[in-house]
Amino acid sequence: MALIASLVLGLTGTATAAPARLADRTPQPNAGPEAVTARQVCNPSPGRGRASCMAMLRTDLPAVRSVQPGIQPSGYHPSDIQTAYGLPRSGAGRTVAIVNPYNNRTAESDLAVYRRQFNLPPCTTANGCFRRINQNGGTTPPTGTDPGWALETSLDLDAVSAACPDCKILLVQATDAYFSNLFTAIRQAVTQGARYVSMSWGAPEFSGEAGGDSVFTPGVAFVAASGDSGYPNLIYPAASRYVTAAGGTTLRKLPAPTGFTESAWSGGGSGCSLYESKPPFQHDAGCARRTAVDISADADPATGLAVYDSTPVSGSSGWWVVGGTSLSSPLIAAMYAVAGTPGPADRPNSYPYAHPHAFHDIARGSNGSCGGSYLCVARPGYDGPTGIGSPAGVAGLRP
Repeated sequence: MALIASLVLGLTGTATAAPARLADRTPQPNAGPEAVTARQVCNPSPGRGRASCMAMLRTDLPAVRSVQPGIQPSGYHPSDIQTAYGLPRSGAGRTVAIVNPYNNRTAESDLAVYRRQFNLPPCTTANGCFRRINQNGGTTPPTGTDPGWALETSLDLDAVSAACPDCKILLVQATDAYFSNLFTAIRQAVTQGARYVSMSWGAPEFSGEAGGDSVFTPGVAFVAASGDSGYPNLIYPAASRYVTAAGGTTLRKLPAPTGFTESAWSGGGSGCSLYESKPPFQHDAGCARRTAVDISADADPATGLAVYDSTPVSGSSGWWVVGGTSLSSPLIAAMYAVAGTPGPADRPNSYPYAHPHAFHDIARGSNGSCGGSYLCVARPGYDGPTGIGSPAGVAGLRP
């Protein structure tokens, strides 16, 4: 608890073979970024000691309350995610934890709509696949609600379902968005047996942040959104040396039936940590401290995921298209679950660095201005916007 207190004080003070792919940014018909508008659904400046979610909602596509039989909602579907990243059908019995604040009252029923739409197996409280608890492990939900965070939660649940349809899901609802309560919820997720934890939220780095890193215990794959404001706007906890920092890509379909093209998303966060020391598995020369990101996945709202959420956002509800590194974080956490159980003493964010050839090396796109450096420009090998790359199967997410 002392470390959690110091964290808050710091804030208040200052493999399966993958399909053929091309790493370019060729626009597809009717999918150009010029036609897309999106906004962050959570308050980007929630106040000291609090986190903001990284979900980006497409605003050029209105919500659709229900889809007609034979019609699929806009956005990518589970089959797209599984094909793009060469994901095997695995993960049965493994639990992915989603940690978010506030009470999403319709989380389970919304998840049921999503999974029925895409013919995924039911994931319910009754069959033991879905569990929802509060930060203390009880079943009484938090009293507060927030429509932005509700959409974030629906995105997380749907993304895990898309990448690992057979995984169990544990939703841990913190009392609010203060880091102290979110970190209590993380500890609870691990206590409940989760070995894969997604954190689709964060705040700008702050002095003393490393004091909270003790929550990230060995043997658990912690994955966090790197942010949606480009370089050099790295956020915590993605900046932690013990967390897999999830970067963002633009994922577009090629004309071929199973092909995709992927490039760095201009909004994905990356940078050199201001406070975290460099982990032993990182050897890039441009940062004396921790460099983020580690690996990446789809995050561009223009190529976002179809998400169902019945909590009204700006007066509308139903099927949305949502992106942001809030999408890449749960996708990657679920991919870790597909890969298998981490070693009990391991830091799973080191795994990709030992298996770089198990990733799509993304070599185009940028997320800021850095004089052409790898810190904000995608290039062959490691780079800041996409890290090692995006998963080509799950061999790179194992020891």
